[in-house]
Amino acid sequence: MNPYELHERAGTITVSPAALTQIVVHAAELVDGARVRRPKRGLELELADGRARVALELAARFGAVLPDLVREVQERVSASLADMCGVVVDAVDVSVEELEDR
Repeated sequence: MNPYELHERAGTITVSPAALTQIVVHAAELVDGARVRRPKRGLELELADGRARVALELAARFGAVLPDLVREVQERVSASLADMCGVVVDAVDVSVEELEDR
């Protein structure tokens, strides 16, 4: 993943791949019962022309209603990237790979 550049009237802002990953992980893990698995390998983020597509792997708390949990993760990730980076998020693809007893 390459750094993302925001071009503003006053100059350019560069957001590193690590910062973008942190935004996605933090937003996803704000959802009760969700944890991003292997953020460095289980998360893909494509950014081009002000548009984003995210794919991530989750571990979910046992007993969580998975469709609701995933929908909330999608909404939070999308909102965080839009608010913090000004991008339009086309998709947040979530794969639940593991159940945890927390």
